[in-house]
Amino acid sequence: MRLGILSRSPGAYSTQRLVAAARERGHKVKVLDTLRFGIDLAGDEPDLQYRGKPLVDYDAVLPRIGASITFYGLAVVRQFEQMDVYTPNPSNGIANSRDKLRAFQILSRHDVGIPATTFVRDRNDVLAAIDRVGGAPVVIKLLEGTQGIGVILAPDIKVAEAVIETLQSTKQNVLIQRFIAESRGRDVRALVVGDRVVAAMRRTASGDEFRSNVHRGGSTELVELDDEYQRVAVQSAQIMGLRVAGVDMLEADDGPLVMEVNSSPGLEGIETATELDIAGAIVDYIANQVAFPELDVRQRLSVSAGYGVADLVIHEGADVLTTAVDVGGLRELDITVLTLNRGTTVIPNPRSDHTLEINDRLLCFGRLDAMRDLVPARRRRRARPRIQPLPDDPIPETSPTGDTP
Repeated sequence: MRLGILSRSPGAYSTQRLVAAARERGHKVKVLDTLRFGIDLAGDEPDLQYRGKPLVDYDAVLPRIGASITFYGLAVVRQFEQMDVYTPNPSNGIANSRDKLRAFQILSRHDVGIPATTFVRDRNDVLAAIDRVGGAPVVIKLLEGTQGIGVILAPDIKVAEAVIETLQSTKQNVLIQRFIAESRGRDVRALVVGDRVVAAMRRTASGDEFRSNVHRGGSTELVELDDEYQRVAVQSAQIMGLRVAGVDMLEADDGPLVMEVNSSPGLEGIETATELDIAGAIVDYIANQVAFPELDVRQRLSVSAGYGVADLVIHEGADVLTTAVDVGGLRELDITVLTLNRGTTVIPNPRSDHTLEINDRLLCFGRLDAMRDLVPARRRRRARPRIQPLPDDPIPETSPTGDTP
């Protein structure tokens, strides 16, 4: 396998370990400076230039893109995807993980536990937002912050208001998040490769510091995760679209709460804490998956006229329960079930005799007309209002309170 590692830090521990692990396994590997690529869109096929010359063929690339070059790095990764080069972390997955707000929106939609979080832009909404997450103390996070930078613990409401107002005055977007006191300055980093957790460590903050990042003086120790923590870590990485990820979780009273899904996890801390060859596990996974480059399933399956992909939920009283009581019944309607989600269980390619139940979530490919009949009818919109003539006084005078005098 010819492997390219997209990195601007060839001397970094993680990069060196990945290079060494690939060479130990007989693979050809090269570190490629992400900013030295040129994207060629003029030819008959998608292509890349590297340092001004046509890029040789690679079987796979592993992106390790710094936050400061995310935009250009994603463009390069997308071009590799267009060239059918395998990457464990596609551009969409990296983009999702880099935007904290987007990441939390995706995780919350799939019922993954996260700390109570809110996002507001108007200073008049700040107090209500703090109240919704449980009141002070609160954690304030910059959306674009990395490695603990831009994460602030506000002990009371006045401090929180001042910090948020200051950050917003500099055009920064911030999240307001509940402070999980029971975590006591500790979190868990699970390293996910493919569909399993290959290693995990607990990070503990130093002294009065509440951030447990290792480069901020935090200590690490080996930890054995129970099934619940492993399931949440793998599910979070897969939902984000990442096959190699570091999932950071808080140990709350109610179970794991996901703080972040990192698309370029550092290897030094976790390899030191666990004494496991994490770099080797990543390289082995890429070598096994290299024949299956990332593709947009919805885009590929929607090319047939009248057919498409849909996410269907079986609601109580749904007509589908009388029309088709099992997966085989849906196939008779020209609908193929790709995956069936039942609670926390995911059943890929379910059998024809698999009985449908209330609240099952189905990822289906089939005839759009047939699938449309299974979607609950929405409230009919009102008829389009007739456009009226412009009033004689389009902008009436108002008092400072907004009331018409």
